[in-house]
Amino acid sequence: MKKIIHKKDLAFFALGGLGEVGKNMYILQYNGQIFIIDAGILFPDKQLLGVDYVIQDMQYLIENQEMIVGLFITHGHEDHIGGIPFLLQKVRIPKIYAAGVAVDLIQNKLMDYPELPPVQIVEFKSHFTFQFKGVELSFIRLNHSIPDSFAFVFKTPYGHVIHTGDFKMDFTPTGPAAEYDKLAKLGAEGVLLLTADSTNALVPGFTESETKIGNSIKELFSNIKGRAIVATFASNIYRVQQIIEASVINGRKVAVFGRSMEKTIEIGQQVGYIRPPKDTIIEAENIKDYEPSQITLLCTGSQGETLAALSRIAGGTHRQIKLIPGDTIIFSSSPIPGNQEGVNKTINLLIKNGANVITHSPLTDTHTSGHASQGELKLLQALLKPKYFLPVHGEYRMQRVHADLAIDCGVEKDNAFVLENGEVFVINEEGAHIAGHVEAGDVYIDGTQIGDISSQIIKERKTLAEDGLFALVITIDMNKKIIPLEPQVVSRGFIYMKDSEALTKSFVSQAKKYLTTELARIKQLNLNQLKQGLTEYLSHLIYEETDRKPMVIPIFMPINTSL
Repeated sequence: MKKIIHKKDLAFFALGGLGEVGKNMYILQYNGQIFIIDAGILFPDKQLLGVDYVIQDMQYLIENQEMIVGLFITHGHEDHIGGIPFLLQKVRIPKIYAAGVAVDLIQNKLMDYPELPPVQIVEFKSHFTFQFKGVELSFIRLNHSIPDSFAFVFKTPYGHVIHTGDFKMDFTPTGPAAEYDKLAKLGAEGVLLLTADSTNALVPGFTESETKIGNSIKELFSNIKGRAIVATFASNIYRVQQIIEASVINGRKVAVFGRSMEKTIEIGQQVGYIRPPKDTIIEAENIKDYEPSQITLLCTGSQGETLAALSRIAGGTHRQIKLIPGDTIIFSSSPIPGNQEGVNKTINLLIKNGANVITHSPLTDTHTSGHASQGELKLLQALLKPKYFLPVHGEYRMQRVHADLAIDCGVEKDNAFVLENGEVFVINEEGAHIAGHVEAGDVYIDGTQIGDISSQIIKERKTLAEDGLFALVITIDMNKKIIPLEPQVVSRGFIYMKDSEALTKSFVSQAKKYLTTELARIKQLNLNQLKQGLTEYLSHLIYEETDRKPMVIPIFMPINTSL
């Protein structure tokens, strides 16, 4: 295979995160060193039946393990850290570099995988620098919907490379302020390459401040008479703290439901971002000791997830919580693309059961994004003035618009590149260009291990779900090369056999006719070849008769009788 990255090349490419929202993993390679930026997961859509997560194809990293200097984490969201256990199953990672709450989240996650090899986690702070061969790494604190989110600055002989991670420009943040002075200083020094978050590139203006949402939630709480049930992203630690503050101001105790939410509360308190007064958080069994107006239920399920706490409350299947008249449910989130149907189903169930439901709208600010909109993306370009620009973390349309914004702000048209996963962008003494492509596909996770779930298996699951199964159990005499017994049919999700006896008998008759002809023709009996031929024959026959394509499985039961 032709080598596309040479030692003196400064290369950047993605194994995940381009053309999609999630599965983030970016690679910076220089001087025989690989810097892995983030290792996230992508939550599957409904087409990926039985798949829990989608992760990156790691073949490039497996083949070049000796060059890896570390995994560098921008922040603690699942689409940036969720793939770490699977990465460690396949690739030797010398160190993981992470900051603040991300360290706790990673450590917590790795406890669920005791079989993994131990890995050193190096905690950095915004003023730290690390020296590698010809590369100096430093950090810029930015704002996002989770604390301790950082941009990375790689100082190389060719110039500064800046990767933003996920960010927004919040001038009245709930947590620590972003380090805009560092951005301005780097812009004055000169930035060679900027790779930046594109998630909200289609959204005009500026993203609302988290502080404004906190004030809105406090105002909403002051008007709620019964129980307040709030669903939000478990990872949004700032929002969780704001909900607790609103509860305290209005004399409410807080009960927490959902495993991920419980973990967030625990970790948030450990690092000091969640600060409930003593006895504010109560156990679920103690809810009955308080009036409804004295209770806030904080739970998972803002995306309509089937097994999350709010969905089970809405469906009446939650073990501890039942809806009562006067309950008010606040969705402090916006549906992720693809989740709207599940969210709507949950809302309808809640309203049907007598609850008041409040969602984000111009009149009720219950949520804001953690990603920069167009105004902030332009401001970033104005501050940094990069020579080259690569939009990352987003669907193609988001990347394309982001690239156009950069061009509007002064990046030369030929210097803004919209890449796909695996495309390698190279800078060297001759300039910048796309050098080629490395392997970068999807790997499906079913359970906790990287298994053999190929696209073919997904296709088979889809076929079973949509068109069902048609199996034919056939006894075959290996010596006499005959079918001594009538084949038995098993149909699941395809046709109801009692109502389709004539059709079923026709399929069996024609299958016997095909097999009889083939057995008479062939000299050496090969069951695999016979099975493949019968499968193709029956599949074509069934499609002609029913306009459907069930999974066809011939099952041979060989016997041996004397000639």
